[in-house]
Amino acid sequence: MTFLNHGSFGACLKAILEVQRGWRDKLEQHPVRFLARDLEDLLDWSRSEIGGFTGCDADDLALMPNATAGVNTVLRSLRFEKGDEILATDHAYNSCLNAVRFVAAQSAARVVLARIPFPIESPDEAFDAVMAAVTANTKLVMVEHVTSPTALILPIERLVPALAEKGIDVLVDGAHGPGMVPVRLREIAPAYYVGTAHKWICAPKGSAFLYVRRDRQALIKPLSISSGSNDTRVDRSKFRLEFDWQGTFDPSAWLTIPAAIDGLGEMLPGGWPALISINRQLAISARDMLADALHTSVQAPNSMTGSMAALRLPGGPWPRSEATRRMGMIEAAMRGRRFEVPLIAWPSPWLVDSGDLPASTEFDLLVRISAQAYNYYGQYERLASILAGYAGVNRPST
Repeated sequence: MTFLNHGSFGACLKAILEVQRGWRDKLEQHPVRFLARDLEDLLDWSRSEIGGFTGCDADDLALMPNATAGVNTVLRSLRFEKGDEILATDHAYNSCLNAVRFVAAQSAARVVLARIPFPIESPDEAFDAVMAAVTANTKLVMVEHVTSPTALILPIERLVPALAEKGIDVLVDGAHGPGMVPVRLREIAPAYYVGTAHKWICAPKGSAFLYVRRDRQALIKPLSISSGSNDTRVDRSKFRLEFDWQGTFDPSAWLTIPAAIDGLGEMLPGGWPALISINRQLAISARDMLADALHTSVQAPNSMTGSMAALRLPGGPWPRSEATRRMGMIEAAMRGRRFEVPLIAWPSPWLVDSGDLPASTEFDLLVRISAQAYNYYGQYERLASILAGYAGVNRPST
């Protein structure tokens, strides 16, 4: 199989899976000792490794099963009032946007969408789009570090301080951040940042984290209230006591994150910076080749591109039914040739379903490629030959 979709769920190294099996064996050999006596120190160690990788204090991190859980943890801990506004972008991941809508509906708050253009010419356009959507009623902004459908690196290092000047906290959906781009949480200092380890760090599924700035930790509670809620210990923060134990669970994915950070960091002489750079270079060169082969245009500048890139396929836009038909046809062709790469309708059909866009909206099709260490240029050349042979993606006749 040709796997060009690392961005969706990642892919774990065999050696890292062996490390996880080792942790599971230790858990099952003596569950009481492992969970009741040893786990607290082990979680401290894992968070310390994550903190070193993402540039923050380990005590500001809570381990999560996935990014969606982290986003929900923040949103469902905060309190909104009627008339408050939660600002998100129209490039938001559907699960996270659903969480925003759910929480807003509970308090009659309003969801506002910043319209970030795509294609886009520069980070300034994204910055200006978000800031233009801010009002006196904006209480929280949820913004992506790297957008999922369109693979754009957004300028969070500018947005976070600009919004803070207006007294607005930022929740960063960083599902694609760690391992794709450098993450420096202490410098950026968002109120909240959710990141995954199973994507670009290649840790096992079920490994993610939530960063909560120290001055906001008293506001945030885990989705599962457990024994830490009335723990009277004073040697650890309430944040630690509540998040580190939420009931019996398998912590092996969390404890394997340090091995994944080290394992990928040792793949190249230049460590993580070299891996990030090589993946980005491959994504950009593959994107440019595909754009040329399919007679379409590059949708974003290199400065907003990491190890993923999204391209608009020629021929659109189409009504929803036709876009769906074409998507199914091309997806079947790729599956038949054992290619795994996502096609995405753009703009998001969910924005039509939620009433943010009219029912008459027409859709383009995007192909989103990923580049990880196991990928190589020839795979994208073969993808171009598949895409070029289908209706709406044909090369112009000569």
